Amino acid sequence: MKKTDSTKSMLIKSEQLLRIEDHDFAMRPGFGGSAVPVGIDVQVESIDSISEVNMDFTMTLYLRHYWQDDRLAFPSTNNKSRTFDARLVKKIWVPDVFFVHSKRSFIHDTTMENIMLRVYPDGNILYSVRITVTALCSMDFSNFPLDTQNCSLELESYAYNENDLMLYWKNGNDSLRTDEIVLSQFFIEEFHPSYGLAFYSSTGWYNRLYINFILRRHIFFFMLQTYFPTMLMVMLSWVSFWIDRRAVPARVSLGITTVLTMSTIITGVSASMPQVSYVKAVDMYLWTSFLFVFLSVIEYAAVNYFTTVEEMKKLKIGKLPVSNDASQAMAYDGCFHDTEIDLSPFPELLTTPSTERAVVPMNSPVEAPSEGTRLWGKRSFRLNIRFIMSNSYMIDSYSRIIFPLAYLLFNMIYWSLYS
Repeated sequence: MKKTDSTKSMLIKSEQLLRIEDHDFAMRPGFGGSAVPVGIDVQVESIDSISEVNMDFTMTLYLRHYWQDDRLAFPSTNNKSRTFDARLVKKIWVPDVFFVHSKRSFIHDTTMENIMLRVYPDGNILYSVRITVTALCSMDFSNFPLDTQNCSLELESYAYNENDLMLYWKNGNDSLRTDEIVLSQFFIEEFHPSYGLAFYSSTGWYNRLYINFILRRHIFFFMLQTYFPTMLMVMLSWVSFWIDRRAVPARVSLGITTVLTMSTIITGVSASMPQVSYVKAVDMYLWTSFLFVFLSVIEYAAVNYFTTVEEMKKLKIGKLPVSNDASQAMAYDGCFHDTEIDLSPFPELLTTPSTERAVVPMNSPVEAPSEGTRLWGKRSFRLNIRFIMSNSYMIDSYSRIIFPLAYLLFNMIYWSLYS
């Protein structure tokens, strides 16, 4: 004798109890009358991932529906509800709630479909389902990585407009609950529900529920991976200001190395971000830092050029001997730029402006100071430029002060604006 499946027998008895065969559950409850109210509450289990490149997020949640269907009312002496699984859900009417702007979603099915149906004797119904959904989040990266993102998950009936189905939050603001959620790159500042209407020209107005949450990005990761290395590269480029201007290989290689490293950092950050058409905060910082590194290379090009021009002039007037060897050239650091150093006793005074002033008799008329010795504040702009060009070592001296102060000022402005 074939053994009877007790589970199947229980299901048949439940269908008979709920008189499922006596009604057409393809129609909504109260068809032809007022809209059926469907209450919603949500418990967010986790936010699995947030993708800046795809501009979406993945969330796992428990979605619960509450409504009344008098067709499923049944007599009960103890007023207890009956709970069923997904097998009975397919035989009755349930709200057709879907997620607006969702890319992917699925109902968990391990070890069975994660669906629960609870029917009360008076026809009230609780329908709960565990879903993972990936939905669109329009992100604004103007302040990235010092940004705050507002995302929302939107729920709406697909077939029934507001004349047939009225969606509402079951318990108001308490309808949205969350477990303790910890994200690697974000801090969840707020979770709150809201309500609205959506209009479609061909089908009319629909009730829409919103699960809103605000995400604030953790900055420490980007400080370690982007900002600190960038600062170090900029400061490393300043080392060339203290290297002898004659050491061309050392200064050029240092400048090129810092430029290439900055290019690598910029490329790495851009690869992990969507291709947006506006400037992000991190772009502003990286490209400004890249400009500082690039200017340090240009600064040495200017120093080297003016030094060459200065030497050529001195060679023409005979101030520099033509037979300078390599060791003398490397020792030429710009501190003694007017004369060649000779440690042996010299027979006569060199005719430099300083020595000329030293041998002038006291009763002789005082000559006006030469252009090279006038006070800096009284020189015209053109004379200042000529003075710097004829004393190229001063460019390095001023760069040691101007570059760090300018970069410090930039950092103060940047962090005050974006933090």
